[in-house]
Amino acid sequence: MVTGELKSKIDSLWLIFFTGGLANPLDVIEQMTYLMFIHDLDDSDNLRAKEAAMLGLPYESIFAKEVQIGDRTVDGSQLKWSVFHDFPAGKMYSTVQEWVFPFIKNLHGDKESAYSKYMGDAIFKIPTPLMLDKIVTAMDGIYEQMAQIKAADTRGDVYEYLLSKIATAGVNGQFRTPRHIIRMMVDLMEPGADEVVCDPACGTSGFLVAVSDYLKENRKEEVFFCRQNKDHYMNHMFHGYDMDRTMLRIGAMNMMTHGVDNPFIEYRDSLSDQNPDREKYTLILANPPFKGSLDADIVSADLLKVCKTKKTELLFLALFLRMLKVGGRCACIVPDGVLFGSSTAHKAIRKELIEGNRLEAVISMPSGVFKPYAGVSTAILIFTKTGHGGTDKVWFYDMKADGYSLDDKRSETKENDIPDIIARFHALEAEQDRKRTEQSFFVPKEEIISNDYDLSLNKYKQTEYVPVEYPPTSEIMAQLRELEKQIAIEMDELERLLS
Repeated sequence: MVTGELKSKIDSLWLIFFTGGLANPLDVIEQMTYLMFIHDLDDSDNLRAKEAAMLGLPYESIFAKEVQIGDRTVDGSQLKWSVFHDFPAGKMYSTVQEWVFPFIKNLHGDKESAYSKYMGDAIFKIPTPLMLDKIVTAMDGIYEQMAQIKAADTRGDVYEYLLSKIATAGVNGQFRTPRHIIRMMVDLMEPGADEVVCDPACGTSGFLVAVSDYLKENRKEEVFFCRQNKDHYMNHMFHGYDMDRTMLRIGAMNMMTHGVDNPFIEYRDSLSDQNPDREKYTLILANPPFKGSLDADIVSADLLKVCKTKKTELLFLALFLRMLKVGGRCACIVPDGVLFGSSTAHKAIRKELIEGNRLEAVISMPSGVFKPYAGVSTAILIFTKTGHGGTDKVWFYDMKADGYSLDDKRSETKENDIPDIIARFHALEAEQDRKRTEQSFFVPKEEIISNDYDLSLNKYKQTEYVPVEYPPTSEIMAQLRELEKQIAIEMDELERLLS
């Protein structure tokens, strides 16, 4: 989370943009993202060079030798952030504008790649050398601060904080999912080296990046020391769709910085007929928009067959089932209304998950998880597409804390249920005898069906009432008489002082 000195540094950076003439928040975010990408490109190139040296593998830096930019040949080392940030303001500006920016726009050789598609219309908008010099200095300070507090996702945290400055944030449901919640969902699903992963409402590709990080940390040898698996990871594993080109541009840069050369990130209305995907993915991770505007006329007809509704959260659940291969798994965030809504569409999608597929878990999250953007209560649904049922019981977990305060400040706290959730989910056999008064428990399918497929935690959780013993009435009355006497004495004393 962005707090303290880091928050102050980002506010100062925002002010530099604002006073310099860039007042549109999306312009600020976009320009900052380009510069962060340039900075991270230098860092990731250095890291890959070190890793290659340690493993004894050949590696050629993207900044090595001379680089062709248009009809000019440029020394590649001049394009590194660590080199040009020491230039005088005028030289730095001309270097970034004339060399570095064209370099990153054409960085990916494949013109059909996600990166090339969304960088093609990118524009460098910083107007003056002095402003760029101030921005670069301020960003160096932000990166130094992040290094001190050992926060991993600089770009994500900064972007999340900047979103809070946009008055229109959330109009189309575009709230960034907190990184620790994304990572929890990835850890719950334990993706493998052969997954085909999709987020049909990908935004800045947070879920895809988290899967990439998980594989690097947990399946490094399996993925990167096997030619076939590495090719799959680089070119075929990651798929993301969104309707916001700014988000797609940031997402493509995000993935490339994290070492994925060719993710399939595309402009697409996932709920419409322009989305042809059926039985294609082995893993879907998503936090689809809850209240986005929806053109009902272009919603895919086969989704409306599953649940006839205009509610995007229900249509996305139907979409996930359509897009998954048989045996494919999904972890997605839904608003609480999905769990207990009484409309025909709400009941239909819950019935499809339980009767037609295998619903495994409902993790109820506290309402403060998405603050400061929204106070909506949400849950995580985990299910496997079978096409022919398979639900016998559903695991419920009542998450009460996520490691941060549940107010707008979202300060770090010691209370954190996430490690417990992950540990228990991966050892469900030990959960069989848990009581309904505990934080997690199983509910049999038959009981859920008898409750109209209601999946709200409170429907099944039992509250344990501890009897409280009060003193006898006579003792309470005696105490009240004593208090009356004491008040009378104090009043007499007050009256004496005032006379």
